Amino acid sequence: MIETAFTPIASLAGGALIGLAAVLLMLFQGRIAGISGIVSRLLPPEVDGETAGRLAFVAGLVLAPLVAYAAGSAWPFPQIAATIPVLVVAGLLVGFGSVWGNGCTSGHGICGLSRLSLRSLIAVATFMASAIATVFVVRHLL
Repeated sequence: MIETAFTPIASLAGGALIGLAAVLLMLFQGRIAGISGIVSRLLPPEVDGETAGRLAFVAGLVLAPLVAYAAGSAWPFPQIAATIPVLVVAGLLVGFGSVWGNGCTSGHGICGLSRLSLRSLIAVATFMASAIATVFVVRHLL
């Protein structure tokens, strides 16, 4: 079994920053911080004057680890114990799930639940149950 470090302070700070970003995006742009929706509107770009903001949001996600490293954090070295075909299938399933669910974990889990959306509550319950079942199968049945 893979052990993970218990980091309550860093986790709390990270969660607070994600929440703050979601609130600020809603406050100033009237938009939900759903990553799948933001990225999907970049490919191909929708002509609505929001492309620069979408690019900045995605760039922030990509550049955040570099900023953290420059500030003195250790560089993360993720270890993925899966083959390339498994990763491809997993990525496709996540992508289709985001499309079929009209959003992703950030859109439904952070923004939707905070707005008391019933649709988001059902979506979060569904993907959490799927994640729990997948971990159980992988760790105990395979």
